[in-house]
Amino acid sequence: MPEGHTLHRLARDLDKDLKGKKLEVSSPQGRFVEADSLSGTTLHRAFAIGKHLFLELDRALVHVHLGLFGKMKRKKVELPPRASARLRLTSGAVAWELTGPTCCECQTAEEFEALTARLGADPLGDAPRPRSLGERLRRSKRPIGALLLDQTLFAGIGNVYRAEILFLAKLNPDAPGRSLTAADVDRVWRLAKELLKRGAEHNRIVTVKGGTRRTKRAEALYCYKRSSCRVCESTIVRSMTGGRAMFHCPECQPLTAPVPSR
Repeated sequence: MPEGHTLHRLARDLDKDLKGKKLEVSSPQGRFVEADSLSGTTLHRAFAIGKHLFLELDRALVHVHLGLFGKMKRKKVELPPRASARLRLTSGAVAWELTGPTCCECQTAEEFEALTARLGADPLGDAPRPRSLGERLRRSKRPIGALLLDQTLFAGIGNVYRAEILFLAKLNPDAPGRSLTAADVDRVWRLAKELLKRGAEHNRIVTVKGGTRRTKRAEALYCYKRSSCRVCESTIVRSMTGGRAMFHCPECQPLTAPVPSR
């Protein structure tokens, strides 16, 4: 599933191509039934919150969640529409097509508020880290590896980023949230902001120091899906944490005894 940087990058690219322009809106697949009524509308802005993309049109707010298989790609307008496209946006020489999303719907203001109220803090958002986030983390008995995937706590962090954030923070994924110090929480948030911002800039996940968009995939990460640790060469441990496969280095990320609950 695409992580938060992908949606923020999509919003940036959609704004660059389509913001302020009148759009031809269609649904070649036919499942976005509101498409025809939206043709001729103008895009005021595209924006993302966590793993959710929003298109603010003058007639509606369109909510998109890519899910496991969804993709939204730019293509030449002269190319025929893909039959599987749920949504197609066209203006001038540019077309964008959405295929395979979990969700593509028009939302009311009330539905938008209800959705965003369920989402946690977005590291790529403009707001500072909520104080309540640290308090919730440090009260929890759940492992930090599961907490990072909880979208009601962190909006936008997925499986790759959680492994790389915890590696760089030197935190074992099985450490309970209540064992974290205030400094640990600060470090996790700072790394989340840095890494997702870099991902949005490069349009791919690159966590190694000095990595660029041209860094080879096998050299872009410290521990995720690696057989050995990039730093100490210890064997990477694969486990299940929070219902997803987790990767960590037992030497760089030792599990220490939890501190007494506060």
